[in-house]
Amino acid sequence: MEKPNHKHASDSFSSEDLISPVKKAKKSEETVCDTKDPKILSGAEDEKQEIAGGEEAIAAVDNRAAEEDSSSCVSQEKKGFLVEAGVAEDKGARHTMEDVWVLLPDASLDFPGKLRCAHFAIYDGHGGRLAAEFAKKHLHLNVLSAGLPRELLDVKVAKKAILEGFRKTDELLLQESVSGGWQDGATAVCVWIIDQKVFIANIGDAKAVLARSSTANELENHTEACNPLKAILLTREHKAIYPQERSRIQKSGGVVSSNGRLQGRLEVSRAFGDRQFKKFGVTATPDIHAFELTERENFMILGCDGLWEVFGTSDAVGFVQKLLKEGLPVSTISRRLVKEAVKERSCKDNCTAIVIVFKRG
Repeated sequence: MEKPNHKHASDSFSSEDLISPVKKAKKSEETVCDTKDPKILSGAEDEKQEIAGGEEAIAAVDNRAAEEDSSSCVSQEKKGFLVEAGVAEDKGARHTMEDVWVLLPDASLDFPGKLRCAHFAIYDGHGGRLAAEFAKKHLHLNVLSAGLPRELLDVKVAKKAILEGFRKTDELLLQESVSGGWQDGATAVCVWIIDQKVFIANIGDAKAVLARSSTANELENHTEACNPLKAILLTREHKAIYPQERSRIQKSGGVVSSNGRLQGRLEVSRAFGDRQFKKFGVTATPDIHAFELTERENFMILGCDGLWEVFGTSDAVGFVQKLLKEGLPVSTISRRLVKEAVKERSCKDNCTAIVIVFKRG
């Protein structure tokens, strides 16, 4: 019998294909940083923390029963940049699939504007997949409704909208879980590309990594790179065992057990849902990181903790870079990344990865 994973508690429904977070016509610690000197600012504690480039990341990834599934998309070109993205998932050794993902090259929905808007996300469910599905369907619309810039880019306004979107989504999700009688939770790593600015928001242990060249003229085309790209970890894990997270939990009356888990059960300290743990300091307040797209930014990898349990950040960047050099499409690259994690490196968790490539026009 599979041991319940309360990061991670397992047992949920099977995976499903991509669903737009909202159907058109039917119908949030904060970060300010520049890629030259990436820093995270916590929306809850207003603390700045330097992110070490090339730091090992751990991202969970998820997929469908014993088979790889992938999809890809291309966003419209704006100001010389073309954004291509692909996703793949695999259930791994688990009996159920609790990851869900979003690939929206055009994420304007009912909020059209002059600025390009693309959205990509991975939600890693635990205790079931209801919280992950709810966030998938509602977060992006809530961020747009909160005022994500569509005509004139304002970074502060965008960050505020993302924070409010996370807050509102968790509020509604908790109400839904009460009425439905469920207590699922979900971590998240999300990306919004607004014009030439990229925003990354995360809660829990899902992560995002940026591959960047050392100099602007080092490589005119990332697929022809001779030198390894620098892997920059853009997210920070939120686990109960970490001092900053432990402090908040203890102030809320929670206890971090010797096994590093909140109340001896929950490993992560930030997540959507997890209704029974909210009174002990679990929050859905994300870290938000922003950077400008330049010729140095090559691609990003989003993944849940399962992927990063078997891939280091530099390792994953090198793996993707090699396949780009071979001229493979991004959908194939994402599929091979997940296959390598599950079949060759024995990832036991659900495994989902999104590869986002930035190309000059």
